[in-house]
Amino acid sequence: MTVKKTLAALAVSALLPVTALASDGAERLTRMLEPLQTYEANFAQRILDGSGERLQEASGQMWLSRPGKFRWEVAAPYQQVVVSDGADVYLYDPDLEQVTVQALDHRVTHTPALLLSGSVGDLTDSYAVSRRQQGSAETFTLVPKAADTLFEELEMTFRGERLSVLMMTDSTGQRTAIEFRDVQMNAFIDDSRFAFEIPEGTDVIRDTH
Repeated sequence: MTVKKTLAALAVSALLPVTALASDGAERLTRMLEPLQTYEANFAQRILDGSGERLQEASGQMWLSRPGKFRWEVAAPYQQVVVSDGADVYLYDPDLEQVTVQALDHRVTHTPALLLSGSVGDLTDSYAVSRRQQGSAETFTLVPKAADTLFEELEMTFRGERLSVLMMTDSTGQRTAIEFRDVQMNAFIDDSRFAFEIPEGTDVIRDTH
């Protein structure tokens, strides 16, 4: 799994007591996400294999706006831009001078960015949700109800009711972890942020699948 496919961050420390609260997980997650209309943050991403060995790191900035709009800009170690205008997704690689265009898959189990920019109802319908409290952190574990998904498990950790870490684990045990910093919630984001103009001379690949 690569930065191009996902975008995620670190594991929460196990030093503090953990209280499992499975019964109210979906209800609590819904209450925290429903007021969210826009979300802006810097991010640091790490990809770890099943043994915990670091495979890849990346950093950049992201913007989200409901419904279905998002923009991820990877700044290091190489540049890449992923933009959704709510209908199509553009994956731009400036080094290759190539952009891939595909229709937005509105299933939250296939498009991780929709965890925040999609419908909260779709999220809780698609995943079994449990919750645990660890000090000041609330972590929600989401297990897909369907078999055809990109991930076996997702964890969303909130501090002060702001999403600070998103962790995704696939069937091989590989984990993609994104830590969010300098978070701004419900600030104005101009719609032009979610429009992508294909640079002149760029090869365009249209994915119809």
